[in-house]
Amino acid sequence: MIEYLSDPTIWLSFATLALLEIILGIDNIIFISIVAEKLPPERRASARFIGLSLALLMRVALLFSLAWIITLTAPVLNVAGKGLSWRDLILLAGGLFLLAKATMEIYSTVEGMEHKAQPSAVATGFAAIIGQIILLDLVFSFDSILTAVGLTDELPVMIAAVVVSIIVMMVAAGPVSAFVEKNLSIKMLALAFLVLIGMVLLADGLGFHIPKGYVYASVGFSLAVQALVLLAHRRRGL
Repeated sequence: MIEYLSDPTIWLSFATLALLEIILGIDNIIFISIVAEKLPPERRASARFIGLSLALLMRVALLFSLAWIITLTAPVLNVAGKGLSWRDLILLAGGLFLLAKATMEIYSTVEGMEHKAQPSAVATGFAAIIGQIILLDLVFSFDSILTAVGLTDELPVMIAAVVVSIIVMMVAAGPVSAFVEKNLSIKMLALAFLVLIGMVLLADGLGFHIPKGYVYASVGFSLAVQALVLLAHRRRGL
């Protein structure tokens, strides 16, 4: 065990995988932050915690089911001469859901429709939001696990990297949610990012792989420009 932990290649694999898992978790954090905004302020933190805890459990469970995960990449359906696997179908369903959800959120934000939870509907709303988080967690978990399998074949390293990435996401979720909630332009940019991720999931499900690096680079550039706009507004007292 000591020799295992002293192996520099193990630590390099862990650091690389943990960093990638954190980056891939950005879309998960944004989605959870936006859907949790519909809840009363005192329930949002618990929704984020439950959502990310479920993501952790789901990813660890999938890591222990790698043999089953591999079978999900085999074609099970033929559409217009193209074979689709269970993984493809899951990505397609997740992409459609994300597109529909982000589009509805953009519409309600533009129209000024506020999500105000009535006391009698809080429990139902909480359960519905957790259900939405579970659905997207499943889709994002497949992306996460396939990335892990591509980088290392050491199960303990994969689990450790996933645990660390989820802990970082839990810490970051609160500040990210507060920042998105306070800045409408950032919220719109985040929703546009979710639309983009939905399109990437659809493309991936149809066999057209789009490197995530391009997506995150474009979003990072947009965020940097928006940060400069916010800084300029603050300097001018706007």
